Amino acid sequence: MIRNYFKIAVRNLARSKGYAAINIFGLAVALATCLLITLFVIDELSYDRYNQKADRIYRVNADFLVNGNAFRERYTPAQLGATMRKDFPGIENYVRFRGFGDRSVLIKKGNETLMEHNAGFADSTLFDVFTLPMLAGDPKTALTKPYTMVISEKMAGKYFGSTAAAVGKTLHINNTDDYMVTGVIKDVPAASHMHFDIIKSMASLEDSRNTAWMADNYDTYLLVRPGINEATLLSQLKTLTKTYMDGPLKAMIGSSIEELERSNGHFRYDVLPLTKIHLYSPFTNEVEPGGNIQYVYIFTIVAVFILLIACVNFMNLSTARSAGRSREVGVRKALGSQRSNLITQFLTESMLTTTIAALIAVAVALLLLPYLNQVAGKAITPDVLLSKWLLLGMLTTIFVVGLLAGSYPAFFLSSFEPVQVLKGKLATGFRGGWLRNSLVVFQFSTAVILIVGTLVIYSQLNYIRNKKLGYSREQVVVLKNTQSLWAHAEAFKEEVLKLPGVQAGTMADALPVSTIMNTSIFAKDAAASAGQVMGLFEWRVDADYLHTLGMQMAAGRNFSPAMPSDSNTLLINETAAKLLGYSDLNDRFLYSNAEGNRPLRIIGIVKDFNSGSLRTKIPPIVLHLAKRPDMMAFRIRTGDIPALLSKIEDKYHSVAGMEGQPFLYTFLDDDFSRLYAADQRTGKIFVSFTCFAILISCLGLFGLVTYAAEQRTKEISIRKVMGASVTSIVTLLSRDFLKLVAVAIVVASPLAWWIMDRWLQDFAYRISIGWWVFAATALLAVLITLVTICLQAIKAARANPVVALR
Repeated sequence: MIRNYFKIAVRNLARSKGYAAINIFGLAVALATCLLITLFVIDELSYDRYNQKADRIYRVNADFLVNGNAFRERYTPAQLGATMRKDFPGIENYVRFRGFGDRSVLIKKGNETLMEHNAGFADSTLFDVFTLPMLAGDPKTALTKPYTMVISEKMAGKYFGSTAAAVGKTLHINNTDDYMVTGVIKDVPAASHMHFDIIKSMASLEDSRNTAWMADNYDTYLLVRPGINEATLLSQLKTLTKTYMDGPLKAMIGSSIEELERSNGHFRYDVLPLTKIHLYSPFTNEVEPGGNIQYVYIFTIVAVFILLIACVNFMNLSTARSAGRSREVGVRKALGSQRSNLITQFLTESMLTTTIAALIAVAVALLLLPYLNQVAGKAITPDVLLSKWLLLGMLTTIFVVGLLAGSYPAFFLSSFEPVQVLKGKLATGFRGGWLRNSLVVFQFSTAVILIVGTLVIYSQLNYIRNKKLGYSREQVVVLKNTQSLWAHAEAFKEEVLKLPGVQAGTMADALPVSTIMNTSIFAKDAAASAGQVMGLFEWRVDADYLHTLGMQMAAGRNFSPAMPSDSNTLLINETAAKLLGYSDLNDRFLYSNAEGNRPLRIIGIVKDFNSGSLRTKIPPIVLHLAKRPDMMAFRIRTGDIPALLSKIEDKYHSVAGMEGQPFLYTFLDDDFSRLYAADQRTGKIFVSFTCFAILISCLGLFGLVTYAAEQRTKEISIRKVMGASVTSIVTLLSRDFLKLVAVAIVVASPLAWWIMDRWLQDFAYRISIGWWVFAATALLAVLITLVTICLQAIKAARANPVVALR
């Protein structure tokens, strides 16, 4: 019997090649899209789960609100981890990191100096907390001694040729220290929020033994014992904060934790589970750019809706063709077929169609996987498609989609009464199918939401690109590896400024695109009274900083190289001035806690400029005059940028000790764009999925128009004989579908506005969703509908009426 069902299903598909092709192609595109989205979502959710103890690892983060100024950061005091393990039995172990994501390291290789990323310091407990299989060396002792380090398998091959040859060898780091390689670990999986290529022992870092509780400089991860939950951990951190930090906080800001809370402030530490860092972190200065859980939700919903659109196509075409199958059903029932047999027959056809589509979908997904990796910044391999769980998922999807797409047609067609069918009394045609019309509205409502989403995302990204930031980022080249210049930095800067095409230059420890900023404590009075102390971002810059970056003064004056006393002065931005309550500059001072409450006179207020990402509001910033060669920026104007960069590189390498050093540069506008790389990738993915959804909807619409034209062939022929024009016939066939599209626009627009308004809330500076977005969407939806309809309607209208009437 099953064999017979299968034979009939194959014959029916072969007999209706056009409709079968539309169904199979539509389902194949939908399944391929869902498969790609599934791979993307699973990859996003799999971050850091390679760690065997991932469910018991938490990172501690700081959360301060002091005198109206809020700070959240991923850093903690040096001794927080050790103290937690000592005071609370529920803490099994801890590990600290420093330097990862901040700066790269220089490594000497023969006569060449290379720059490597993913480098920093870590405690010897690293291997007790994280799962980092060691290929050579002993994990228990690898990082216990100063000036030792562990490197990845990739680094071992690059510098020593093999893993075995690396252990016991020495590498010269940052032109200053020699580190012995004591271990080699396997390369960290791609799905990790932090990658380790060069891990230097924390024992090498003198500051790691700092006992000051008010200095947050370390990433601290806690490994808790089984049974310890997040609530317990937060309670323990609250106890630790009260025990060890209440006194130092009182001495620093003049208020205890309790007094701070009474004035609507707080001083606390919270935790973030390791497996949530990639998608849920609130920080823009993560070690590596993270994801966004909202995008995971959005793409999952898009996948479901795209699949539903394809199922709707199947149901629409099957029920629209009911007249063609009705006589078959009537004859079968008259010959004794039971309804259950007919249902099984139609479901078999549905399952066969879905299976063929699924096989095509896998091939399409394999072809599109490199594109997904490129756009999404992933490294998903084709072998994932052959994994057991995915194959099981595909089989489940085939069954569910086949059942979902074929159930209504099966029950609908099998319900026909044979007597009514054989007498020709069954209603036919496109009009009157309220369910079919509802499904078309659903299809185009989904397409409208996706189109609105695409327009809003690109409008927001365009707003970011063109927003006035308070500084000029065009034609500014940023030199990255300038801290090695040290005493020669000022002379190098002056030499570069002499080059034709270089208009201005500056050196500083932060630029407006920097994501890592130093927070310093300042007081409004020398006594650091309660309510007069707050944390402000402190940037150390030279006197040419504002001029080079095109920043403007709101009040007062800029630093002057001609005034040596300016080393004891500050500039603040407008946000800091408002926070401090300063409306004028008459003898305004801030007292630096880091320098023993040394008075620093405020000589100017800089107009607010955006720093970091536009997802966050402009923070209060203090500019302190200092010569810090951490990075340099030069404003240039030339028609031959490569030639100018070559001259700057020659100047760089001519400095004593800089021979062979890597010359690294970027452009400020490129650094700015990188802050939104994840959003740019999301926009491209969203556009791709929107195109697929529209394509699938158009396929269904094309099929329905084709069938509607077939059903009204005689009517169209009579109208043509009576003098009807091609335009009037096209209008006749288009009218019903355009009404459905109009309903879809009305239904979908409010929902699309709500969804995208929620997405925009992530940005502190954002666009308003204007009426033109919905007008453009409506116009595009109507045009797509008309093009799809006209392709078939014109063909029907131009057909020879004599042939049809004969």
